[in-house]
Amino acid sequence: MSHAVPTEKPSNPTNPRVFFDVDIGGEKVGRIVLELFADVTPRTAENFRALCTGEKGTGKSTGKPLHFKGCPFHRIIKQFMIQGGDFSNHNGTGGESIYGDKFEDENFHYKHDKVGLLSMANAGANTNGSQFFITTVPTPHLDGKHVVFGQVLKGMGVVKILEAIETKEDPCIISDCGEHKDGDSWGVELDDGSGDTYPEFPEDAEVDFKDVDKVQSVAEDLKNIGNTLFKNQDWKGAVKKYSKALRYLEFGGDEFDEEIQKKLEPVALSCFLNTAACKLKLQLWQEALDSCTEALELDKKNTKALFRRAQAHAGLKDFMSHLKTNTIHFPFAAIIGEMKKVHLKIQEEKEKEKKMFAKMFA
Repeated sequence: MSHAVPTEKPSNPTNPRVFFDVDIGGEKVGRIVLELFADVTPRTAENFRALCTGEKGTGKSTGKPLHFKGCPFHRIIKQFMIQGGDFSNHNGTGGESIYGDKFEDENFHYKHDKVGLLSMANAGANTNGSQFFITTVPTPHLDGKHVVFGQVLKGMGVVKILEAIETKEDPCIISDCGEHKDGDSWGVELDDGSGDTYPEFPEDAEVDFKDVDKVQSVAEDLKNIGNTLFKNQDWKGAVKKYSKALRYLEFGGDEFDEEIQKKLEPVALSCFLNTAACKLKLQLWQEALDSCTEALELDKKNTKALFRRAQAHAGLKDFMSHLKTNTIHFPFAAIIGEMKKVHLKIQEEKEKEKKMFAKMFA
């Protein structure tokens, strides 16, 4: 009989903890801290713990270090799971356990009934080695076939980032791993000098997301930090804070009905508008356009969003859209300069075409 995984984290304070530090495309993303259910699956938990520390030396079957360090997440399926643990072949065909090549299914005590569960990957009954997966949605069809032996304590935001990655384009690597002891970093602390004290991902924050005022306050704090960075012309840093504020708003918004969610919209609107302004400064025209579109979904007649959208169109050399936007929405003097620029650009493009065709038929 399978049982639901305990909702308390950790489920048992005496259970061991391990960590993965994760890189994507060579850049550090964050830390995942996992609890291993040694009280229910001691043999499976010990296999995983030792593979995190690398203490067992070299594998007899693979001839490779029994260690997850440097190992990729080789298989990622959105709305399902992220899979890793093949330290020998890096493609899902290798790996081995600390007990030899394979070992038996210990039990199916826990169900795959929520996100963030750690379970053994296998090729059928009693074929457990070193490969594992972390669920990103409940996966009840795996119950009775794969051994659930742990859960994510911190770093679910990192798991979500991994879930969205194309592994062929951006390698997702366990850059470091080991046993997580009392006093060790949970990987959610922030010290970037901006005054931001909130974890990078709302899943790791000690915030009551059922309290709309608290969620709004956190988002306002992050937006204001972004504004300070904007004033200092740190466009990329500002975008990070606006994006972070939006993550907190989105995470908190799931807890509220539509009427209460409207209380959060002004902060979200400011973040989209300010992000668009930063993207324009960085000449990331399409990304600026996307941010304007998000802003206009909240306020269809917002003049800042319309104006910045027009600037993004100009940057993309979509001059007619730019001219149309300004003509329809901005019948005031401040826009005349922009319109003159557009007419000039259109004329320049026409002249380029004339010269090009002249050469072709010379």
